[in-house]
Amino acid sequence: QVQLVESGGGLVQAGGSLRLSCAASGRTFRRIGMGWFRQAPGKEREFVAAITWNGGSTNYADSVKGRFAISRDNAKNTVYLQMNSVKPEDTAIYYCAAETSYGGRYLYTRDSNYDYWGQGTQVTVSS
Repeated sequence: QVQLVESGGGLVQAGGSLRLSCAASGRTFRRIGMGWFRQAPGKEREFVAAITWNGGSTNYADSVKGRFAISRDNAKNTVYLQMNSVKPEDTAIYYCAAETSYGGRYLYTRDSNYDYWGQGTQVTVSS
């Protein structure tokens, strides 16, 4: 079992920055691949970013590439999403997710590949 708790969401103006955190507990964090997803009102949940167990590889959705950065601190059992140059279309509930089936060695963009999910944190970008 893995428990995930997101924090750091809020209201930010377009062009601003925000950093989301996701604290994990319940299992060796070093063997877990992590991802961030988001869901806007009336839309399906979509992939945002993923990171392997050691932070050596990352992957991003085209819509956030060059603006967002995913990172992790295994000593703190925490994964981060740094959001820069945010846009109104980034408004959504952001979820972190954990992949435990393959030891965090691969990057996955499909939510079906993730085993555990946080409760989400709301990000609202005003224009």
